[in-house]
Amino acid sequence: MTTRTSGFSLIEVLVVVAIIGILSAVGLVSYKGYVSASKTSAVKSAMQTISLAQSEYYSNEGSYYIQEEDGICVMNSTTSNNIETNLMGGGDVIAENVGYEMCTETSGGGYLIRASDGTTTITLDYNGTWGE
Repeated sequence: MTTRTSGFSLIEVLVVVAIIGILSAVGLVSYKGYVSASKTSAVKSAMQTISLAQSEYYSNEGSYYIQEEDGICVMNSTTSNNIETNLMGGGDVIAENVGYEMCTETSGGGYLIRASDGTTTITLDYNGTWGE
């Protein structure tokens, strides 16, 4: 005698839940990579804008805008805000939601822009050379 049931077995439900879990994990990793890449792209764009502002500052003042104290470039919200105020005329170039703080320092007769999110540091020098 055969009986038919109109539902799913426990094994079938567990397999579907496992597949959904694996797909979610892959999607989450891809999403985090996308967010990280977009933040890096945004901060590099801001650094290029700051580099252009450094050229204008140099032509007006005869020197580059440098923030280092005792040879140390400290990256925090104050130095980032000072860059926006003194180089960009108060423009909101460094988006606060990007999560990077910036400062400027002396480098080989020019300047070096340094940005960090606490784990990754990106640099741009006066010759347009990127470093990480």
